[in-house]
Amino acid sequence: MDESNPQDRSEDRALRRGWTTGACATAATKAALGALLGEGFADPVTITLPGGQTPGFALATETLGDGFAEAGIIKDAGDDPDVTHGALVKARIARGAPGSGVTFHAGDGVGTVTKPGLPLAVGEPAINPVPRQMMQAAIAELAERHGVAADFSVTISVADGAALAEKTWNPRLGIVGGLSILGTTGIVVPYSCSAWIHSIHRGIDVARAMGLTHVVGSTGDASERAAMARLGLATEAYIDMGDFVGGMLKYLRAHPVPQVTISGGFGKLSKLALGHMDLHSGRSQVDVQSLANTLKMLGAPANVVTEALGAGSANEVLLLAQRASLPLADAIAGASREAAQGVVGAAVRVSVLVVDRRGAIIGEATG
Repeated sequence: MDESNPQDRSEDRALRRGWTTGACATAATKAALGALLGEGFADPVTITLPGGQTPGFALATETLGDGFAEAGIIKDAGDDPDVTHGALVKARIARGAPGSGVTFHAGDGVGTVTKPGLPLAVGEPAINPVPRQMMQAAIAELAERHGVAADFSVTISVADGAALAEKTWNPRLGIVGGLSILGTTGIVVPYSCSAWIHSIHRGIDVARAMGLTHVVGSTGDASERAAMARLGLATEAYIDMGDFVGGMLKYLRAHPVPQVTISGGFGKLSKLALGHMDLHSGRSQVDVQSLANTLKMLGAPANVVTEALGAGSANEVLLLAQRASLPLADAIAGASREAAQGVVGAAVRVSVLVVDRRGAIIGEATG
């Protein structure tokens, strides 16, 4: 495999992979420290990822000052729709006090942790554990080569990071002032959804750490607003689960909260009702025949069932049910609740809200 291009899974060859902010920060740190120790700025600079890959990164900026060095890398997220694609990630490194080891600091555009439940202590810069380990390893290697102690101060910054962070989960997770420096492999796999599921998990962690007993997973903005209006819970209780209901429920099974409410659109929840745990249109499909069968069980006239079988979407079937005054949305809520309850187990009580396109709750089931 070409270590300069993370294209190593056959199923993803049509899409170009990229690098995490953690990998970019590590490369910038290594380049800056090399310059501080008299080697000059390596360009490209090569790092070793947790999986053993050794990509090279071109430098976008380099500054050697009085007692410090700074290097910058433009993040390339490949073909992933990442809000940080194209962002300038910089590392400034200076000597630390003897015995201090490597210390990390949040520069402009990098957030600070303000709530418990994350893998970092409150007050720490939002530089996650694996990126820290990667930077520490790069620093240790250079320090050993030069025969100096690995006592250095590392400040990571991201250009326009505070504005970019508003498009992420960070404000809700209690990370203020900017982005998180993320990554567990150093590689961004396009549409792998791992970053989203990671955010779902961290949202649950924060809710648990705050002692919340009820969380809400919503498929989108409209369903979240409907749940907020109905339930009135703390902001931290609301999880933007998107299509990844399975990712949320499986994490809740291992890290339970007493109650979870799932709030979503009729079409997506009609798929959950059949046991689908990924609600994306590319990975699960609406089953019109199943919806028609449900209408039949609810007592729909034969002509309504026939029309439903010919419907082109879940919402067409819903409209037929509403015209016939049949509680199809309640039936879907109930079946969704049963499917979800089977995943989380008895320790978590599941409720479901079905929301229409106008944001109105049209069906529900309570555990």
